[in-house]
Amino acid sequence: MSSKLIVIDASALLAYLQDEPGGSRVGDCLDGALLSSVNLSEVIQKAAQFGADTAGLATDLAEIGICLEPFTLDQAEIAAGLWPTTRKLGLSLADRACLALAIDYDAQVLTTDKAWRDLDIRLAVEVIR
Repeated sequence: MSSKLIVIDASALLAYLQDEPGGSRVGDCLDGALLSSVNLSEVIQKAAQFGADTAGLATDLAEIGICLEPFTLDQAEIAAGLWPTTRKLGLSLADRACLALAIDYDAQVLTTDKAWRDLDIRLAVEVIR
């Protein structure tokens, strides 16, 4: 693995938390990995949807080394600018927030979303399964 910063997409973090295929790859990268506050919201919503207790989840994630990053004005502009090239792949605002964080930090992204393989942007994306 390179020494490049890692940004974790909500789908990748959920794979880790739910012990799904590819989750162990995420586990290898947790210490110092970045997670957008937008993607944290997505993780909390999905975990609650499956009946998980989400109280303190953000604190738990920070304790295992994940750096929770606020969604900044610059990232909002980057995410908006990604819409024309990502809409054909069906990427959501949360997906684009993840990509914007990675672009902002020149980081690599971990995701389970296979559509991201077809992104036409200069960014290292690893689809973990």
